[in-house]
Amino acid sequence: MSRRYSVRSQQRSGYCVRIRIQLCLHPTKRPSEGDSLHPPGYAQAGQTNLKSPQDIQVYVVNTNFTLRWNYTGNDTNVTFSAEYQWFGNTETNETEWKELPGCQNVTRTECDFSSAITEYYDTHHVRIRAERMEEVSPWSSIFEMIPYFIAQIGPPGIKLQSTNGVIKIKVSPPEANQVRKMWISHLDFKYNLVIWENSSNAEFRSQSIFPTDKIDDLAPDTTYCLKVQATLPLDLKEGLFSPIRCVKTTRKVNDVFCATNVSVLALNMKFHLHWNNQYKQHVSYNVQYLIGYLKKLHDDYSVKWLNVPGCENITDTQCSFSSIITTVSGFYYLRVQAMSEYNTSCLSNEVKVDPLRTNEIGPPGVKVDISDVLLHIQISPPGGSESEVMRDHYDLSYRVLYWKNSSDNEEEIKMKEIKQTIGTVSDLTPSTLYCVKVQAFSEFYNKSSHYSKEKCIRTPGDEVFPLVILATFVIALIAVLLVATPLVFALYQAYAKMKYVFFPSCHPPLNIEGFGGQLFSSPYMSTTEEPIANCCIIEAIITEEVNQIDFKDYKHSKQSSRDSGNYSNDDDTSGSKVSEEMLEKEIV
Repeated sequence: MSRRYSVRSQQRSGYCVRIRIQLCLHPTKRPSEGDSLHPPGYAQAGQTNLKSPQDIQVYVVNTNFTLRWNYTGNDTNVTFSAEYQWFGNTETNETEWKELPGCQNVTRTECDFSSAITEYYDTHHVRIRAERMEEVSPWSSIFEMIPYFIAQIGPPGIKLQSTNGVIKIKVSPPEANQVRKMWISHLDFKYNLVIWENSSNAEFRSQSIFPTDKIDDLAPDTTYCLKVQATLPLDLKEGLFSPIRCVKTTRKVNDVFCATNVSVLALNMKFHLHWNNQYKQHVSYNVQYLIGYLKKLHDDYSVKWLNVPGCENITDTQCSFSSIITTVSGFYYLRVQAMSEYNTSCLSNEVKVDPLRTNEIGPPGVKVDISDVLLHIQISPPGGSESEVMRDHYDLSYRVLYWKNSSDNEEEIKMKEIKQTIGTVSDLTPSTLYCVKVQAFSEFYNKSSHYSKEKCIRTPGDEVFPLVILATFVIALIAVLLVATPLVFALYQAYAKMKYVFFPSCHPPLNIEGFGGQLFSSPYMSTTEEPIANCCIIEAIITEEVNQIDFKDYKHSKQSSRDSGNYSNDDDTSGSKVSEEMLEKEIV
């Protein structure tokens, strides 16, 4: 420990420090006159014969750490020792240099220090120096690293099996059997396969595979070689390839009742599976599916296939499997199991279904209308109003084509793109037939539908609008008259009755007006009952007077009064007789 301290301090300390080191190394010996004051191997700056190591590099594969460097000195019997600093302790800012296990007094220009590093996301510093006996070189430049960022993915393990014309492969992830792991989740790995025929003019083929997969479309009785690489796409890391393995294919048994040409047809999130039947005898089918993420696991998923509801023991060569598409974020695999009349079964090739990418967009619905000088276009999203997936996940836009459908005017088709389901077209020509068709498309999925059916509508002429306004005014006026006339008539009748009752237009003569109170004031007003005694007296008087009246003289007198236009107030008898006669008539 004191030797390392002296070397570290010799470049920045003075004479007193050298004395201190002398005492540490030789506590019981007093320096003689010929002895050096420096410890063995000590060399002042510029006097050391050892050079520092150069080109320090650290190579990390999984959790295996290797330190490598170059040394240009010609010295013999030189060894190398390394130190490291770890900056993972946040409690204190000071960090100490420690000996790097596995890299002390090594004779080669590399060493393995895998056991020293346990924290893969923290910063580490590494340095190294040359040593010979007690002589040491200056420290090399510091190599700084964060292990995870410089680590490389190791090769995966593979197992192969050749059967029925295909090669079954099982891949085990890097660090499969290791306790310490650099890569936390094996589910994040994706595997790339490179395969080629074992011949001089081989063509290399690359494809992505699952941990448990099969390779088909291979020639029978042919030797193929392959290698597998594990990758982490999210971290942009590509691992080392596995050792090359070779295997010979067999011939495939051709079962004529197997379903062939399995394909998926999907439109507006309605999914159908179709296949061909080459067998002429009785065959029944089961459509089976597997949730896609199960293939990412390193477990055996062969027993996890399920039958599609409604597609069991059918004889048709098509079936709808829309009921199993419960999410659009994942993917599915489908296959057809054929069962012959002899109770033998055969499995078809698998097809992958990624709902949003497999599905095709249908044409939208279109309605057109004319309002003033604008052409209104109303668009219904593909799949109808109930298809929320088409609206929410595809982020649809619409390409609108419109043109004048006229033989006299050959005008080019115009186009406009809109995001909304309602659009307008202005600057229309009167008395012209306009046609419209619309296409839906999704930029993100690079999908587009067929164009909708053409919808045409004619714009009105210039003279039509005044006629429409005039006709509207006349119809409104007639309606007002039809409603107002009975209402005015009813109000007039009510007014006349009220005026006749409360404000009569004629009044009786003054000598009659006051007679009897309200008896003659109005035929519609109820009169107040008068005392019976008074009425009886009046009747008696009238009766006596009537017997004494000469009706001829009365008529003559009445005629004379009308001719003169006046009544004689002097003759009380005449006035009284007239009043009595009128009263008698009322009584009768």
